[in-house]
Amino acid sequence: MNRKEDEWLWGWDPTPGIVSVWAEPEGRAIVWRRLPETDALVREDLSFRPWLLLASLEDLGHLGARLRPEGDGPAPHRVTYQELEGPGALRYVIRADDGRTLSSAILQGAARRLGRPLQHLRDLPPEVVFVMPPEEQYLIASGRTYFRDLPFDALHRLQFDLETTGLDPEHDRIFLVALRAPDGSTEVLEVHGDEDDDEAEADLLGRLVARIQAWDPDVIENHNLHGFDLPFLARRAQHLGVPLALGRAGAPGLRQRPSARGASLGGRSDAPATNGAAPGQNGGARTDRQRRTRYTVPGRELIDTMDAVLRHDFSARDLPGHGLKAVARHFGLAGPDRELITGARIHHVFRTDPERVRRYACDDVKEAAGLARLLGGAAFALARMAPRRYERLADAGAATGVLDPLLVRAYLRAGAALPAHEPGDGTSHSGAALHLFATGVAKHVVKADVASLYPSLMREYRIGPRRDRLGVLLALVDRLVDQRLDAKARARAALPGSPERHTHEALSAAMKLVVNSAYGYLGAVGLTRFADVHAANEVTRHGREVLGLLCRELAARGVTLLEADTDGVYFSVPPAWEEADERRVVSEVAALLPPRVHLEFDGRYAAMLSHEPKNYALQPYDGPLLLRGVAFRSRRAEPFGEDFLRRALRCLLAGDIPGVREAYISTVLALRRRTIPTHEVASRVRLTKASSQYIATRTRRRELPYEAMLANGRTHWSIGERIRVYRATGGRAGLLPTPATEESEQEDGDALEGRQGSERTSRDPRDYDVEYYTRQLRETFAARLARALTPADFAAVFDDPGQPSLFTPCLSGARPILTVLQEPQEHRDEAESPVETTATPG
Repeated sequence: MNRKEDEWLWGWDPTPGIVSVWAEPEGRAIVWRRLPETDALVREDLSFRPWLLLASLEDLGHLGARLRPEGDGPAPHRVTYQELEGPGALRYVIRADDGRTLSSAILQGAARRLGRPLQHLRDLPPEVVFVMPPEEQYLIASGRTYFRDLPFDALHRLQFDLETTGLDPEHDRIFLVALRAPDGSTEVLEVHGDEDDDEAEADLLGRLVARIQAWDPDVIENHNLHGFDLPFLARRAQHLGVPLALGRAGAPGLRQRPSARGASLGGRSDAPATNGAAPGQNGGARTDRQRRTRYTVPGRELIDTMDAVLRHDFSARDLPGHGLKAVARHFGLAGPDRELITGARIHHVFRTDPERVRRYACDDVKEAAGLARLLGGAAFALARMAPRRYERLADAGAATGVLDPLLVRAYLRAGAALPAHEPGDGTSHSGAALHLFATGVAKHVVKADVASLYPSLMREYRIGPRRDRLGVLLALVDRLVDQRLDAKARARAALPGSPERHTHEALSAAMKLVVNSAYGYLGAVGLTRFADVHAANEVTRHGREVLGLLCRELAARGVTLLEADTDGVYFSVPPAWEEADERRVVSEVAALLPPRVHLEFDGRYAAMLSHEPKNYALQPYDGPLLLRGVAFRSRRAEPFGEDFLRRALRCLLAGDIPGVREAYISTVLALRRRTIPTHEVASRVRLTKASSQYIATRTRRRELPYEAMLANGRTHWSIGERIRVYRATGGRAGLLPTPATEESEQEDGDALEGRQGSERTSRDPRDYDVEYYTRQLRETFAARLARALTPADFAAVFDDPGQPSLFTPCLSGARPILTVLQEPQEHRDEAESPVETTATPG
């Protein structure tokens, strides 16, 4: 039994060292392997029989004798079928020597049946036909997976970063490329001669291609690679007629594949899928996500570290932003001498101080490599399990992107028919429980963590999807939980910083990701093949019972409950308690829970501000302030307000109410004296309306971001473009220059202020509407502290320093308050929503 389940999870072909797979619809596959013993790269040219699944043979009846049972054996120009066992709409595996012949035969028969022409298999309903990209067809049929017996560090990785004269590849140019070689060395390639000369730029791109071919990496990566570098490079190469021979085989050039996050390529929604696979037939339901595309090449995996950052922040929610500079500083990857230049100034600085730009660009690729190693291990480990290309798993959601391929492979290995996606019976998903017990400031706070509550309940009560008659999902969860414990133990036993430790930690993280997605998979009706909202609601019901028991038992032991959800419980303990008392209470309550549900002591904090569900601030006994939730961490929030909020929160959680007042007064005075730079009051906004759409409705409603674009002569823009806007004096809309790539995020303000302060000041208009932002400070940012103060203290703390009251009370005796709610508020925990988000693109 264990062997079968291991095959479901890991595949069955033990071939080691696969670093890339490329397959074509005509049945040709190329596999590149890095031999674990010698590090040598070998190439295998193989043939395979492309396949797909059909609900019936009706559309192939016109083939006559050319359609034969699989048992008769393959023959040239014949199509074979294998009927799968058991119930399931998709019950025929159809194979042929050439996938295009196979598609053509089905479309011809379906067109006759429907009485209308058909161009693509995606024109047929998903309950009729199911086809995967050629690489996945090959991997599922062969039982192979990537990276067997290879540690993460065995891959040859190359990072490159473009520096451009502007954002528009139609008019702007590439003038410099920084590269980091697989051995860790860095190199800078620059334009020779006139920057405005086509031949000079074409020569630069040719040297870039030559360097990549010479170093021959398995992986090419950068931060925002698919959002900026590759689309810009592809457009410039096309304009200049430079063949981008970045792959290891085939004709030069980048190919396209659909993706949730990537380049819009001028807003086209019909970009071809990778290697001829039909968009909408990639193993999941059709969605609008396929309006965006990514690039791919044979023999190399194109990895964007932005995906790993988004995946990390979706669960941890601890990052100050998603840009390279912010994340590198957060994780300690940025050195003390890290060169920083605002994106809009890079080309200008290069003309006067090229060495500075060279250092800046090399720091970028070094940090991208550091991020890849720190956060990219999960995707690497997933590629050891799931039958997909490594680069696709890097930007895939765990449910549709990982579990679905695993389930498909398991069912085909067992010769069992597969269900099609179903819309559901109208039953809604009840959602996870989230309770708010108190608001305000609590002291001596403990967090008790419920480890993987919903998967644990699925295992404890054997709750799986009704249509999963083989029990594959539960079997996968069982195996992953058991093997994750083994991976964690092996990681602890390995030397800190060693490749072995890194590999086992990555494996553990990947397994946790898949395990925690199992509940979401159940509830994602219409998006996942075995979705079962009734099973998901049964898991939720048990979860509410466990959470209720947990809260009752904790309260009975003398603690004050603050917030509880499926991740765990925050509670405040009496001042006299020691850490041993806190751990004892958690252990006592843990012993009362179902056997597979584990409650663990997860941390202790000096104070906590409970603002709203999932929105709180924590002050550890030692360490920096921790902020959670959009009330305290929002990419759209004005930096000056967030800076005030952090200073005020540190004082508030220390019980220093006069300090909160001082933070407020200093910020108001800085606004009125205009010592705060304009970029600190600007909001980062994503445009969601096309220029024509906004202009058509402008007379009815005017919106600041679009007015800022128009006021600056921008009459055309793209949906998804990110800009920085602010309210200027006289009600005008102000627009700030945007960095050269979305990821740089104005280089995150504070890091640049020391080095670039004078540079910014000389160009800063400081024409923002002071009184508008003063109101914003009080009504938006200060309001988040209201639950921690009495109404009288709040009014006194945030009284206008320019118009003080004659009767302002003394704040020396003021203290933060905690309000225990008579009726705890219950909310749905949106973080447990079964539908995948763009943070974990699928």
